[in-house]
Amino acid sequence: MANLTHHQIVIVGGGSAGITVAAQLLNANSSLDVAIIEPSDKHYYQPAWTLVGGGAYAAEDTEKPEKDCIPEKATWIKAYCQDFKPDQNQVITQDGAVISYDYLVVCPGLQIHWDWVEGLPETLGKNGVCSNYAFEQAPKTWEMIRNFKGGTAIFTYPATAIKCPGAPQKIMYLADETFRKNGVRNQSKIMYCTAGGGIFGVPAYAKPLMEIVNRKEIEMKVKYNLKAVKTNPKEAVFEVTTDEGVESVSIPFELLHVSPPMSAPDFIKNSPLAGTEGAAKGWIDVDKFTLQHNRYPNVLGLGDASSLPTSKTAAAVRSEAPVVVQNLLALMESKSLNSQYDGYACCPLVTGYGKVIFAEFDYDKNPSPTFPLDPMEERYSMWLLKRYGLPFLYWNRMLKGKNFERSLLKK
Repeated sequence: MANLTHHQIVIVGGGSAGITVAAQLLNANSSLDVAIIEPSDKHYYQPAWTLVGGGAYAAEDTEKPEKDCIPEKATWIKAYCQDFKPDQNQVITQDGAVISYDYLVVCPGLQIHWDWVEGLPETLGKNGVCSNYAFEQAPKTWEMIRNFKGGTAIFTYPATAIKCPGAPQKIMYLADETFRKNGVRNQSKIMYCTAGGGIFGVPAYAKPLMEIVNRKEIEMKVKYNLKAVKTNPKEAVFEVTTDEGVESVSIPFELLHVSPPMSAPDFIKNSPLAGTEGAAKGWIDVDKFTLQHNRYPNVLGLGDASSLPTSKTAAAVRSEAPVVVQNLLALMESKSLNSQYDGYACCPLVTGYGKVIFAEFDYDKNPSPTFPLDPMEERYSMWLLKRYGLPFLYWNRMLKGKNFERSLLKK
C-alpha cells in the first residue's frame, strides 16, 4: 500500500484541542509517539476576533505559525484528512497517504458555510456586509462599524451550531457604543436577528443580556434565519418561523454582520465516526462524560466537531482536553476511564468596551463561576481577563499543555 506510516497516537486537527491534547500527553510521557494531522500553516486565537472587529485588538496578534505551536516532540503531518477506516485503525489523507494508529483523537474543528447564505460569498467584506468569523474579514468589520453613518445595522445568528455562540451579539454591543461615540446612534436602528428562540441558551445569563438589549434599545427578532443577501438594493432576506408557518421577510440595511452557518467537516459527517441519529448526527459520536467514541473504544473526540452538548468554545476545550488525556492514558494501561467532563464552558460576553459578563456554565445550564463574584454582572476586571489574560494563558499555558485548574482559582 502506498505511503503507509504508523504512529502510536494520531490526532486529527492541530487547532486548540489537538495541540493542547498533544502537549499534555507529551508532558505526561515524553516517550509517546504522537502525530498531528493538520493542513494549515497558521494557528489562530479566534476568541479575539470579536475584539478585532471592534477595533480593540490587532488581527496580527491572533496569528502564529503552526510550526511554533505544535509540541517539539510531536510529528506534524501537514495534510488534509479525507477518510477514516476505524475498523482498520487507519486515517486516509487527501494525497492518498495511509496513517495507521493504536489510538486516535479527533478534533478538526468546524467548517464554515458562507455559501449556505445566497449572495453572501460574493458580497462579504464589501457593500456593508461583514463577519468576524474569518481572520481576513474581522478588520473589515471594524472599518465598516467606525465609518457607519447611520441607518439599519443588522447582526445575525444562524440556525446551526456555531463557534462561540456569544460572538454574534458581542460585536453588536461594541457597534452600539461606537455609534454612540461617533454621534450616529440616534439616526441608527440596531437589529439582532437570531434563528433561535432567545438571546442566549443559558437562562441565568439570558436575563441580564435582555436587560442590556433593552437598555441599548436594540430590536430583537427571534426565529429569523438569514437565507440570502441582496446588494442592489441592500437587503437581508430571512426565513421567519411563526405560529402560522414559514415566511420570507426582507429587511433593508446599511450594515450587516453575518454569523455564518457551520457544521462538522464533510470528512467527519461522511465517516463511520459520525453519529447517525439525534443530536449526535453528523458529529463525532462520543460519550459526553468520558469523551470516548461510542462505537470505537480506541477513538476519543473533543472540541467543536464533537457531539458534546455544550458550547463550542476554547474554554470548553480547555476542560475537555485533560479528560481526553487522562482517559487515553488509562486506556493504554487497560484501566477504567474515570475522568469525566461536566460540560463546563465559558463565554466571556463582551457587552461594551471595558465590560464583560463572564458566563460560565455546565451541561445542566447551571452557572459554574470560577471567581467569587456575581457572574451576572458586567465587570471591567473580566474585560481585562478577556483582553489580556486569556490570550496570554492560551499561547503560554494551554497550548503548552500546562492546563491551569479552575479549582486552584477558587481557593
